[in-house]
Amino acid sequence: MKNTIRWINKYKYPYLFIMPAVSLLLVFTIIPIFVALIISLTNIDLSGLADWSNIKFIGLRNYINLFKDSAFKKSIFNTVYYVVIGVPLVIIFSMFIAILLDYGKNIIFKILRLFYYMPSITNSIAVAIVWGWLYNTNYGLFNYLLSLVGLPGQQWLSSPILAKLSLILLALWKAMGANMIIFLAALQGIPKVYYEAADIDGANKWQKLIKIKIPLLSHATFFVAVTTTIGWLQFFEEPFVMTGGGPLNSTLSMALYIYQNGFQLGYFRYSAAGSFVLFLMIITVTLMQFKFKKNNVEY
Repeated sequence: MKNTIRWINKYKYPYLFIMPAVSLLLVFTIIPIFVALIISLTNIDLSGLADWSNIKFIGLRNYINLFKDSAFKKSIFNTVYYVVIGVPLVIIFSMFIAILLDYGKNIIFKILRLFYYMPSITNSIAVAIVWGWLYNTNYGLFNYLLSLVGLPGQQWLSSPILAKLSLILLALWKAMGANMIIFLAALQGIPKVYYEAADIDGANKWQKLIKIKIPLLSHATFFVAVTTTIGWLQFFEEPFVMTGGGPLNSTLSMALYIYQNGFQLGYFRYSAAGSFVLFLMIITVTLMQFKFKKNNVEY
């Protein structure tokens, strides 16, 4: 008993420090996950909220019906499409911009860092509304620029293929800033001795880039890849504001499907089942990335 009291007195302060974060994680993440799992196994709807006696346990029927829904299967395809195209573009462009800005040391490059970073801290809804005007078929800026070079205007948000690519372009523009800062921090953390050794060996800037900078950005690249993938799997604001999932569900993401079923149609059971499927996808993809990283670590 005395040993237990002594151990508690010794380690109570670290636990007191992490208690607020753990409490928030428990209340807003862990408990909702279990609640969503329970809801997904019932027939809950608006009548069930009014009278809990109407709620019945139905097992995996919601999941079976969910995967029979063509809209849900389309949302999975669209989400994978966003991730496969969007994530590599974010990594490549963020790293490219960070490397270019790292070469510049004067005030102009510091101002450019601010300009590149500003979109990432701008409200997503406001950005989507502004870009909606840029994509406007009749008087949008993009079609106006095409007309200046004699090209026909495009149905940016009305064509099933172009609509997805248009949303990816918007999300790419918004996501580059924060990831650029991460790459810049990693670049500035590279020890100078590597560059000095390269200078002694007569390496030029290109060789330093290929042999020193990019390889030593591997940890930052892995972090950006994981966080960006999780973010794109939850792709929501852009299709919600700009297309509503259309045309013909071509931009419908899993997060938007979950929102529409839960908050617009009142199908809470399908929304909960869909959110749990999305949760399992995020966990699976993240574990795969960690496994890939572990298998490719150089010792």
